[in-house]
Amino acid sequence: MPQIVTINRPDVIALIEEVAEKLTRGNKTEAVALGMRALLQADARAGLLFGPHPGSVRVKPGMDLTAPSLDIEPEAQSGRELEH
Repeated sequence: MPQIVTINRPDVIALIEEVAEKLTRGNKTEAVALGMRALLQADARAGLLFGPHPGSVRVKPGMDLTAPSLDIEPEAQSGRELEH
């Protein structure tokens, strides 16, 4: 496993230094690690509907989770006003 990573792009170096100063008291290695962890977490969340625990939510057969939960049309959509 490599021990050293070389970054030559000035914009990336400036970004790492800015994040390091703000979030990690100047620790550039930790700043890069934070960014990599955030990317991995975002990727993990992108594919799963109910988080990282497949099977944690059980849905009855025939249940459509994308169907509207109300069986009537909301007044805001119909344009009708309610009588109070």
